[in-house]
Amino acid sequence: MPIIRYEGKDYDCPSDEILLDSLAQQGVKLPSSCKSGACQTCLTRAISGTPPAAAQKGLKSTLAAQGYFLACQCKPESDMEIGLATISQKFSTRLIDKMALNESVIRLRLSKPDNFDYHAGQFINLIRPSDELTRSYSLASLPSDDALELHIKRVPKGAMSGWLFDHVETGEELAFYGPSGDCFYLPEDPEQPLLLVGAGTGLAPLYGIIQDALQQEHRAPIHLFHGSLAKEGLYLIQTLRELDNQYAQFHYTPCVLHGDSPPGGMQGNIGDLPVQALGSLSGYRVFLCGDPAIVRTLRQNIFMAGASMQAIHSDPFEFAAS
Repeated sequence: MPIIRYEGKDYDCPSDEILLDSLAQQGVKLPSSCKSGACQTCLTRAISGTPPAAAQKGLKSTLAAQGYFLACQCKPESDMEIGLATISQKFSTRLIDKMALNESVIRLRLSKPDNFDYHAGQFINLIRPSDELTRSYSLASLPSDDALELHIKRVPKGAMSGWLFDHVETGEELAFYGPSGDCFYLPEDPEQPLLLVGAGTGLAPLYGIIQDALQQEHRAPIHLFHGSLAKEGLYLIQTLRELDNQYAQFHYTPCVLHGDSPPGGMQGNIGDLPVQALGSLSGYRVFLCGDPAIVRTLRQNIFMAGASMQAIHSDPFEFAAS
Protein backbone atom coordinates (compact mmCIF):
# COMPACT_ATOMS: atom_id res chain seq x y z
CA MET A 1 0.00 0.00 0.00
CA PRO A 2 1.51 3.36 -1.00
CA ILE A 3 2.45 5.72 1.82
CA ILE A 4 1.78 9.43 1.31
CA ARG A 5 3.82 11.89 3.39
CA TYR A 6 2.19 15.30 3.86
CA GLU A 7 3.37 18.03 6.24
CA GLY A 8 5.66 15.62 8.07
CA LYS A 9 3.08 12.85 8.65
CA ASP A 10 2.59 9.54 6.83
CA TYR A 11 -0.78 8.30 5.58
CA ASP A 12 -1.73 4.97 4.00
CA CYS A 13 -3.42 5.41 0.65
CA PRO A 14 -4.64 2.25 -1.13
CA SER A 15 -3.77 2.23 -4.83
CA ASP A 16 -7.44 1.67 -5.75
CA GLU A 17 -8.57 4.84 -3.93
CA ILE A 18 -8.44 8.47 -5.01
CA LEU A 19 -5.76 10.26 -3.01
CA LEU A 20 -8.01 13.28 -2.30
CA ASP A 21 -10.72 11.05 -0.81
CA SER A 22 -8.33 8.76 1.04
CA LEU A 23 -6.62 11.67 2.80
CA ALA A 24 -9.99 13.28 3.60
CA GLN A 25 -11.05 10.07 5.37
CA GLN A 26 -7.92 10.41 7.52
CA GLY A 27 -8.63 14.04 8.43
CA VAL A 28 -6.54 15.77 5.75
CA LYS A 29 -8.57 18.07 3.53
CA LEU A 30 -6.68 19.31 0.49
CA PRO A 31 -8.17 22.23 -1.50
CA SER A 32 -10.74 20.92 -4.01
CA SER A 33 -13.87 21.88 -5.89
CA CYS A 34 -15.20 20.01 -8.93
CA LYS A 35 -13.49 16.66 -8.20
CA SER A 36 -13.56 15.90 -11.94
CA GLY A 37 -10.16 17.28 -12.95
CA ALA A 38 -11.59 20.37 -14.65
CA CYS A 39 -11.10 23.23 -12.18
CA GLN A 40 -7.57 22.25 -11.02
CA THR A 41 -8.31 23.59 -7.52
CA CYS A 42 -6.75 20.42 -6.09
CA LEU A 43 -3.43 20.97 -7.91
CA THR A 44 -0.79 19.32 -5.72
CA ARG A 45 2.96 18.79 -6.07
CA ALA A 46 4.97 15.61 -5.64
CA ILE A 47 8.06 16.65 -3.69
CA SER A 48 9.39 13.12 -4.05
CA GLY A 49 8.01 10.10 -5.82
CA THR A 50 6.16 9.96 -9.15
CA PRO A 51 2.47 10.75 -9.59
CA PRO A 52 0.54 8.48 -12.00
CA ALA A 53 0.15 9.70 -15.57
CA ALA A 54 -3.65 9.81 -15.24
CA ALA A 55 -3.33 12.42 -12.48
CA GLN A 56 -1.37 14.73 -14.81
CA LYS A 57 -3.67 14.38 -17.81
CA GLY A 58 -4.73 17.81 -19.10
CA LEU A 59 -1.99 19.72 -17.26
CA LYS A 60 0.50 21.82 -19.17
CA SER A 61 3.74 19.94 -19.75
CA THR A 62 5.62 22.57 -17.76
CA LEU A 63 3.48 21.82 -14.69
CA ALA A 64 3.82 18.06 -15.13
CA ALA A 65 7.60 18.43 -15.43
CA GLN A 66 7.67 20.00 -11.95
CA GLY A 67 5.73 17.10 -10.41
CA TYR A 68 2.32 18.76 -10.23
CA PHE A 69 -0.76 16.55 -10.39
CA LEU A 70 -4.50 16.60 -9.66
CA ALA A 71 -5.28 14.99 -6.30
CA CYS A 72 -8.86 14.26 -7.40
CA GLN A 73 -7.55 12.09 -10.27
CA CYS A 74 -4.67 10.44 -8.43
CA LYS A 75 -4.63 6.76 -7.50
CA PRO A 76 -1.07 6.53 -6.15
CA GLU A 77 1.11 3.78 -7.54
CA SER A 78 4.07 4.27 -5.18
CA ASP A 79 5.16 6.20 -2.09
CA MET A 80 5.13 10.00 -2.47
CA GLU A 81 5.80 13.08 -0.42
CA ILE A 82 3.37 15.79 -1.45
CA GLY A 83 2.79 19.47 -0.79
CA LEU A 84 0.43 22.21 -1.89
CA ALA A 85 1.11 23.84 -5.24
CA THR A 86 2.50 26.98 -3.60
CA ILE A 87 5.34 25.16 -1.84
CA SER A 88 8.74 26.80 -2.24
CA GLN A 89 12.03 26.97 -0.39
CA LYS A 90 13.88 29.95 1.09
CA PHE A 91 17.44 30.57 -0.06
CA SER A 92 20.20 32.98 0.92
CA THR A 93 22.07 34.92 -1.77
CA ARG A 94 24.41 37.87 -2.28
CA LEU A 95 24.45 40.72 -4.79
CA ILE A 96 27.41 40.20 -7.11
CA ASP A 97 26.86 42.97 -9.64
CA LYS A 98 24.45 45.79 -10.52
CA MET A 99 24.42 47.67 -13.83
CA ALA A 100 22.01 49.87 -15.81
CA LEU A 101 20.47 48.40 -18.97
CA ASN A 102 18.68 51.67 -19.76
CA GLU A 103 17.41 54.66 -17.75
CA SER A 104 14.67 52.68 -16.01
CA VAL A 105 15.97 49.08 -15.93
CA ILE A 106 18.89 47.60 -14.02
CA ARG A 107 20.41 44.15 -14.15
CA LEU A 108 21.17 42.40 -10.87
CA ARG A 109 23.41 39.35 -10.70
CA LEU A 110 22.98 37.27 -7.54
CA SER A 111 25.07 34.40 -6.24
CA LYS A 112 23.45 31.06 -7.04
CA PRO A 113 22.87 28.84 -3.97
CA ASP A 114 24.41 25.40 -4.39
CA ASN A 115 21.12 23.52 -3.99
CA PHE A 116 18.92 25.86 -6.05
CA ASP A 117 17.49 24.24 -9.20
CA TYR A 118 15.23 26.02 -11.67
CA HIS A 119 14.13 26.34 -15.29
CA ALA A 120 15.12 29.42 -17.31
CA GLY A 121 12.10 31.73 -17.34
CA GLN A 122 10.78 30.91 -13.86
CA PHE A 123 10.63 33.61 -11.18
CA ILE A 124 11.78 34.06 -7.60
CA ASN A 125 10.31 36.08 -4.73
CA LEU A 126 13.07 38.42 -3.60
CA ILE A 127 13.06 39.48 0.06
CA ARG A 128 14.36 42.72 1.57
CA PRO A 129 16.04 41.64 4.84
CA SER A 130 15.13 44.74 6.89
CA ASP A 131 11.36 44.25 6.78
CA GLU A 132 10.67 41.05 4.77
CA LEU A 133 9.18 43.10 1.88
CA THR A 134 8.82 40.63 -0.99
CA ARG A 135 8.50 41.08 -4.76
CA SER A 136 8.53 38.62 -7.68
CA TYR A 137 11.22 38.87 -10.38
CA SER A 138 11.82 36.59 -13.35
CA LEU A 139 15.12 34.84 -13.99
CA ALA A 140 16.92 35.81 -17.20
CA SER A 141 19.79 33.39 -16.57
CA LEU A 142 20.32 29.73 -17.39
CA PRO A 143 20.48 26.98 -14.74
CA SER A 144 24.05 26.28 -15.91
CA ASP A 145 25.13 29.88 -15.18
CA ASP A 146 27.13 30.66 -12.05
CA ALA A 147 24.83 33.56 -11.11
CA LEU A 148 21.11 34.41 -11.16
CA GLU A 149 20.20 37.35 -13.40
CA LEU A 150 17.25 39.67 -12.76
CA HIS A 151 16.04 42.69 -14.77
CA ILE A 152 14.43 45.26 -12.45
CA LYS A 153 12.25 48.14 -13.65
CA ARG A 154 11.97 51.22 -11.46
CA VAL A 155 8.32 51.48 -10.42
CA PRO A 156 7.12 55.00 -9.42
CA LYS A 157 7.09 55.10 -5.61
CA GLY A 158 8.05 51.42 -5.63
CA ALA A 159 9.43 50.45 -2.24
CA MET A 160 11.40 47.44 -3.49
CA SER A 161 12.54 48.75 -6.87
CA GLY A 162 13.53 52.10 -5.33
CA TRP A 163 15.61 50.31 -2.73
CA LEU A 164 17.27 48.06 -5.32
CA PHE A 165 18.07 51.03 -7.57
CA ASP A 166 19.25 53.49 -4.94
CA HIS A 167 20.41 51.66 -1.83
CA VAL A 168 21.38 48.00 -2.20
CA GLU A 169 25.12 47.57 -2.74
CA THR A 170 27.36 44.89 -4.18
CA GLY A 171 28.15 42.24 -1.58
CA GLU A 172 24.91 42.76 0.34
CA GLU A 173 23.10 39.67 1.62
CA LEU A 174 19.58 38.98 0.33
CA ALA A 175 17.11 36.10 0.41
CA PHE A 176 14.41 34.69 -1.85
CA TYR A 177 11.77 32.01 -2.16
CA GLY A 178 11.46 29.92 -5.31
CA PRO A 179 11.48 28.94 -7.98
CA SER A 180 7.90 29.43 -9.21
CA GLY A 181 6.10 29.67 -12.54
CA ASP A 182 5.41 27.41 -15.51
CA CYS A 183 6.61 29.76 -18.25
CA PHE A 184 9.70 27.87 -19.40
CA TYR A 185 11.02 25.78 -22.29
CA LEU A 186 10.95 22.00 -22.50
CA PRO A 187 12.73 20.18 -25.36
CA GLU A 188 9.63 18.11 -26.15
CA ASP A 189 9.33 19.11 -29.80
CA PRO A 190 12.37 20.78 -31.43
CA GLU A 191 10.42 21.13 -34.70
CA GLN A 192 7.62 23.22 -33.14
CA PRO A 193 7.86 26.98 -33.91
CA LEU A 194 8.13 29.22 -30.87
CA LEU A 195 6.67 32.70 -30.35
CA LEU A 196 7.86 34.85 -27.45
CA VAL A 197 6.30 38.25 -26.74
CA GLY A 198 7.19 40.56 -23.89
CA ALA A 199 6.81 44.19 -22.90
CA GLY A 200 9.36 46.04 -20.78
CA THR A 201 11.12 43.74 -18.32
CA GLY A 202 8.87 40.96 -19.61
CA LEU A 203 11.97 40.38 -21.74
CA ALA A 204 13.82 38.91 -18.73
CA PRO A 205 12.22 35.44 -18.65
CA LEU A 206 12.00 35.34 -22.46
CA TYR A 207 15.74 36.00 -22.73
CA GLY A 208 16.37 33.00 -20.48
CA ILE A 209 13.93 30.83 -22.45
CA ILE A 210 15.53 31.80 -25.77
CA GLN A 211 19.03 30.95 -24.53
CA ASP A 212 17.75 27.65 -23.16
CA ALA A 213 16.00 26.71 -26.42
CA LEU A 214 19.07 27.58 -28.51
CA GLN A 215 21.38 25.73 -26.12
CA GLN A 216 19.16 22.65 -26.43
CA GLU A 217 19.32 22.97 -30.25
CA HIS A 218 15.71 23.88 -30.95
CA ARG A 219 15.53 23.70 -34.75
CA ALA A 220 12.22 25.38 -35.65
CA PRO A 221 11.84 29.17 -35.97
CA ILE A 222 11.99 31.16 -32.71
CA HIS A 223 10.33 34.58 -32.98
CA LEU A 224 10.86 37.23 -30.29
CA PHE A 225 8.80 40.44 -30.21
CA HIS A 226 9.93 42.87 -27.49
CA GLY A 227 7.79 45.96 -26.94
CA SER A 228 8.15 49.32 -25.25
CA LEU A 229 6.36 52.68 -25.33
CA ALA A 230 9.34 54.18 -27.20
CA LYS A 231 12.71 52.93 -28.39
CA GLU A 232 14.43 54.39 -25.31
CA GLY A 233 12.63 51.75 -23.23
CA LEU A 234 14.06 48.84 -25.19
CA TYR A 235 17.22 47.15 -23.95
CA LEU A 236 19.63 44.32 -24.88
CA ILE A 237 19.09 45.34 -28.50
CA GLN A 238 22.68 44.64 -29.56
CA THR A 239 22.81 41.32 -27.67
CA LEU A 240 19.60 40.13 -29.30
CA ARG A 241 20.74 41.24 -32.74
CA GLU A 242 23.94 39.25 -32.27
CA LEU A 243 21.84 36.17 -31.47
CA ASP A 244 19.71 36.91 -34.55
CA ASN A 245 22.86 36.96 -36.69
CA GLN A 246 24.36 33.89 -35.05
CA TYR A 247 21.33 31.57 -35.21
CA ALA A 248 19.37 31.17 -38.45
CA GLN A 249 16.26 30.00 -36.57
CA PHE A 250 16.10 33.02 -34.23
CA HIS A 251 14.30 36.21 -35.31
CA TYR A 252 14.23 39.38 -33.17
CA THR A 253 11.71 42.20 -33.69
CA PRO A 254 11.91 45.31 -31.47
CA CYS A 255 8.52 47.06 -31.21
CA VAL A 256 7.46 50.54 -30.08
CA LEU A 257 4.05 52.09 -29.53
CA HIS A 258 5.15 55.70 -30.14
CA GLY A 259 7.72 57.17 -32.51
CA ASP A 260 10.08 55.44 -34.88
CA SER A 261 11.07 51.84 -34.24
CA PRO A 262 14.69 50.69 -34.42
CA PRO A 263 15.85 49.26 -37.79
CA GLY A 264 14.11 45.97 -38.47
CA GLY A 265 11.44 46.71 -35.87
CA MET A 266 7.71 47.45 -35.91
CA GLN A 267 5.55 50.34 -34.71
CA GLY A 268 2.17 49.77 -33.11
CA ASN A 269 0.41 48.00 -30.26
CA ILE A 270 2.48 44.98 -29.13
CA GLY A 271 -0.80 43.12 -28.56
CA ASP A 272 -1.47 43.15 -32.31
CA LEU A 273 1.98 43.04 -33.93
CA PRO A 274 2.89 39.32 -33.68
CA VAL A 275 -0.29 38.26 -35.51
CA GLN A 276 0.21 41.02 -38.08
CA ALA A 277 3.74 39.82 -38.76
CA LEU A 278 3.23 36.04 -38.68
CA GLY A 279 -0.40 35.43 -39.62
CA SER A 280 -1.65 32.00 -38.56
CA LEU A 281 -0.13 30.75 -35.29
CA SER A 282 -1.54 27.24 -35.49
CA GLY A 283 1.01 24.80 -34.11
CA TYR A 284 3.07 27.42 -32.25
CA ARG A 285 4.24 27.15 -28.66
CA VAL A 286 3.84 30.62 -27.12
CA PHE A 287 5.42 32.45 -24.16
CA LEU A 288 3.96 35.79 -22.99
CA CYS A 289 5.35 38.05 -20.25
CA GLY A 290 4.68 41.61 -19.12
CA ASP A 291 1.86 43.85 -17.95
CA PRO A 292 -1.31 41.80 -17.18
CA ALA A 293 -3.50 43.82 -19.57
CA ILE A 294 -1.03 43.33 -22.42
CA VAL A 295 -0.73 39.61 -21.68
CA ARG A 296 -4.53 39.22 -21.71
CA THR A 297 -4.77 40.96 -25.10
CA LEU A 298 -1.94 38.89 -26.52
CA ARG A 299 -3.41 35.63 -25.24
CA GLN A 300 -6.77 36.39 -26.85
CA ASN A 301 -5.31 37.53 -30.18
CA ILE A 302 -2.87 34.64 -30.39
CA PHE A 303 -5.58 32.11 -29.57
CA MET A 304 -7.82 33.63 -32.24
CA ALA A 305 -4.88 33.30 -34.67
CA GLY A 306 -4.86 29.53 -34.19
CA ALA A 307 -2.60 28.75 -31.22
CA SER A 308 -3.88 26.14 -28.76
CA MET A 309 -4.63 27.53 -25.29
CA GLN A 310 -2.66 24.58 -23.85
CA ALA A 311 0.39 25.81 -25.79
CA ILE A 312 0.22 29.37 -24.45
CA HIS A 313 2.38 29.95 -21.37
CA SER A 314 2.24 33.29 -19.58
CA ASP A 315 3.49 35.05 -16.46
CA PRO A 316 1.82 38.50 -16.23
CA PHE A 317 3.68 41.01 -14.06
CA GLU A 318 1.81 42.62 -11.17
CA PHE A 319 3.42 45.85 -9.92
CA ALA A 320 3.02 47.13 -6.38
CA ALA A 321 4.05 50.47 -4.94
CA SER A 322 4.04 49.51 -1.27
